[in-house]
Amino acid sequence: MLEKTPSVGLLPGETVVKEGKAAILFPSANEVFYNPVQEFNRDLTCAVITEFARELLAQRGVKVVVPGEQERVVVSLSEETNEAEAQAEEKNGSEEPAVKAAVGEKCEHGLRVLEGLAASGLRSVRFALEVPGLQSVTANDFSAKAAALIARNAQYNGVSHLLQASCRDASMLMYDMRGKKDRYDVIDLDPYGSPTSFLDAAVQAVSEGGLLCITCTDMAVMAGNSGETCYSKYGSVSIKAKYCHEMALRVILHSLDQRAGVYQRYIQPLLSVSVDFYIRVFVRVFTGQATVKNSASKQALVYNCVGCGAFHLQRMGRRTSNGKHMKYSAATGPPVGPECEHCGQRHQLGGPIWAESIHDLEFVQKVLSAVSGNPSRFGTSKRIEGVLSMVTEELEDVPLYYTVDNLSSTIHCNTPPLLQFRSALLHAGHRVSLSHACKNAIKTDAPPAAIWDIMRCWEKINPVKREKLSPTSPAFKILSTEPSFEACFTVREDANPQSRKRHLTRFQENPQAFWGPKARAKAGRAIQNQRRGMLTKGVSILHDYARPHIARQTVTPAKLWLKLYLPPTLQSGLGPVTTTCS
Repeated sequence: MLEKTPSVGLLPGETVVKEGKAAILFPSANEVFYNPVQEFNRDLTCAVITEFARELLAQRGVKVVVPGEQERVVVSLSEETNEAEAQAEEKNGSEEPAVKAAVGEKCEHGLRVLEGLAASGLRSVRFALEVPGLQSVTANDFSAKAAALIARNAQYNGVSHLLQASCRDASMLMYDMRGKKDRYDVIDLDPYGSPTSFLDAAVQAVSEGGLLCITCTDMAVMAGNSGETCYSKYGSVSIKAKYCHEMALRVILHSLDQRAGVYQRYIQPLLSVSVDFYIRVFVRVFTGQATVKNSASKQALVYNCVGCGAFHLQRMGRRTSNGKHMKYSAATGPPVGPECEHCGQRHQLGGPIWAESIHDLEFVQKVLSAVSGNPSRFGTSKRIEGVLSMVTEELEDVPLYYTVDNLSSTIHCNTPPLLQFRSALLHAGHRVSLSHACKNAIKTDAPPAAIWDIMRCWEKINPVKREKLSPTSPAFKILSTEPSFEACFTVREDANPQSRKRHLTRFQENPQAFWGPKARAKAGRAIQNQRRGMLTKGVSILHDYARPHIARQTVTPAKLWLKLYLPPTLQSGLGPVTTTCS
């Protein structure tokens, strides 16, 4: 860690917050946004960018050096050691590039990083102190006070040679970089709420094969509470379903791919996670007209039954191989009838969503190996290891998931143990996995008919009182049909994933009280005092207008504000308000 510049002292009321290798100055007036719960977000981002730099700079003849990382450790979630993979790592390590890049040093052939909404600059300072192979880090914020604080924090941490503060509109800053040779290799966007207003600029400002790191905290919109708002922002209708957290990931990926396609670019997801109160995606962006034509076949509509929760996906397009060429055509459908074949209820229509894999498992495995082999590097290393281990176990070609408790709730029976239900699916010849997005999730390639057959068999072992079921209820309709096969609930060894056997930190308990998203950053004290002065001036004007012997005064912003927001009963003395446009 670089020594702090001794000439930079603390101003009255300032406090220092330490996270990772960084020590960040914060004003006591709470003028800049900070949420300690998102340390996991920042740790994971540093880990991902480090691995991205390792891959990209190796092509430029540069080897990154990470403190505490003696050698690459391959973490295998299977019982057997993958000797071929270990030999490949050893072979690759023997051919070391001549140039090495360490943390805190400027690399001429390194990555150009932009944090579009930097606030205090904490994330950017951590990049400069913890990620090797950087040429420059631009920490931008629209607030002049935040930009000044970023510059102070860069000097305080001794990284002014790498980190430059910027005070611009993030979208305009990125638009200025489109088409240029020196576009950003990494763009990090972590806004308050939705990032959609920045996505169009981001997919143009990132370099060929560059990395976008996007956070969404508007989960109420993306999880189905406001499907119409989700459509207006992301171009996709969200559904209130048990799989809403994974669907949110697929909604933002769909939105990114759609915006990139306008400029003949396409995305390649590296890692997509849903944790705490937000989602975070890491995607690479490439250019290719031929590949962009595949975009329609990568998106899908979702038909979700409102009664039993069974869902079906309908791809937006088809592609077939015609010798050396690909043939593209419209999709055929729908995949369901007017009513659900299992419970007789209607379907909701959601999407379109990204229907391809949301992770690059090979890349995720490399990040996992690096974090596990150097656990002291991050404060949340255990949680990163747990989440990434679950990600590597997910079925990458199976979108969305069911939950065991929702299946049992539909037919009003006892919930089957997770291992027994997973074993029943495996005995029936289907694949199954958990999901990092939900504790009780079941991802499987089994059709809904097979899932309900297993639940019917479970209900025979744990019967419900049929006489209490309404003839029009989904439970009555589902249980009125006999299962087409006899499910076996004997627990299999492979039903228990390695991450569960190893008791990894997969789903963290609430880290602290009131741990959710913080309030939007407040304006500075001077601005707040100015606003209070305007209101006080407006009240005095109201008093003057209430006195008939005082002449009418010129219209002021305060008077206009009072006209807009005061109840009509209090506006009688204000008189008509006119505005002049210059």
